Amino acid sequence: MKPQSSAIVTGATSGIGRATALMLARLGYNVAITGRRLNLLLDLCSEIEKEHGVECYVLNFDIRDKHEVFDAYDMLPESWKDSLAVLVNNAGLALGCTNIADGNDADWDCMIDTNVKGLLYMSQLAIGNMKANGGGHIVNIASVAGKHVYQNGNVYCATKAAVDSLTQSMRVDLLPFNIKVSSVAPGMVNTEFSTVRYHGDKAKADAVYEGVEPLTADDIASTIEFIITRPAHVCINDVLIMPTQQAMPYYVNRK
Repeated sequence: MKPQSSAIVTGATSGIGRATALMLARLGYNVAITGRRLNLLLDLCSEIEKEHGVECYVLNFDIRDKHEVFDAYDMLPESWKDSLAVLVNNAGLALGCTNIADGNDADWDCMIDTNVKGLLYMSQLAIGNMKANGGGHIVNIASVAGKHVYQNGNVYCATKAAVDSLTQSMRVDLLPFNIKVSSVAPGMVNTEFSTVRYHGDKAKADAVYEGVEPLTADDIASTIEFIITRPAHVCINDVLIMPTQQAMPYYVNRK
């Protein structure tokens, strides 16, 4: 990594995105962070610059909105684009956990627009700069749900299966441009994920992790660190990472 290399992390206001932004700053990257909650982005930006002595740039937008994404990316200084080395497509969410017959189409739209289309928007923008820069690394945050469907997961599982397929096809398409593409597919991670899925119902969210020591955001950030710090000739295509007490979405050893 060159000292002036920059990185972008989407969905950096909390959880995996926040932990990843801090990890990249510790490695010496200038970090651009994106998300909808401006106050949290500003707090993280201040922490990054104070604790790690690198530059941070805030891009405040809703990744579901193509025009917001492209307008915000245009604001990124050219020097950052010219040194862009890493994009972590972390922004994503699950909404609802119901039988597909009872599904909420607003939730479906939000998941598809965030998990799939938002990833495409950001990737296309970053790829243009990485091609010009002679290479780069894109890391997509996928999920075990994209590899093993489970009851009432339906549309969320479908969006993460799309991330899995997109990662594989991007790896092929970008091969001539020296752009690595990797995915990290976590199992249970104790972040805001379940609280968001259950529309703020903390009791339901807490029950997901009852009797289990889940993964943490830092566990995923350290996995991303391993992926992006491999030698130039090495690409880690795909990592499926689970808590020790979880084998599959539907096999959990609760104590």
